[in-house]
Amino acid sequence: MAERIVNLEELAGGALTERVNQEMLKVLSNIADPNTDPSKVRTITATLKISGDKERNIGNTLVEVKSKLAPAEEAAFKMIIDRDSNGKITGAELKSGVRGQTYMEEDGVYDDRGEKVYDFRTKQTTSEGAK
Repeated sequence: MAERIVNLEELAGGALTERVNQEMLKVLSNIADPNTDPSKVRTITATLKISGDKERNIGNTLVEVKSKLAPAEEAAFKMIIDRDSNGKITGAELKSGVRGQTYMEEDGVYDDRGEKVYDFRTKQTTSEGAK
C-alpha cells in the first residue's frame, strides 16, 4: 500500500469533505424529487488541480467538487392556439381534452381553458365564463 501523503478529511481545512457533503445533499435531493427519474445515475466528481511553482518545491492546489444531477422529467400538455379580440396570437392550456368542450368538477362547469362557467353552489354563470 502506498504511503499516505494527505488526510482527505483535513485537506484544505476540511474543504474537500465539506464540498463532497454539499454535493451529496444535492444528489439525494435530486433523487427524492418526484419530477426526476430515481433510477438515473448521478455522479459526484472531486478534482484536485495541482501546479508547481518555478522552484518546483510548492504545489499550488485547488479543490473542485461537482455533481451531475438527473434532469426533471418532461411534462406534456396541449395548448390552445387562438387570437384575441385585436387579432394578436394568444394561447392557453387545453384543460378539457378537446377544444370547445366543457367539463365538470365538484364545484361547477369549466370551459376548455379551465375557467369556471357555471357554479353549482350559487347556481349562477360565473363572470369568467360569461365572455
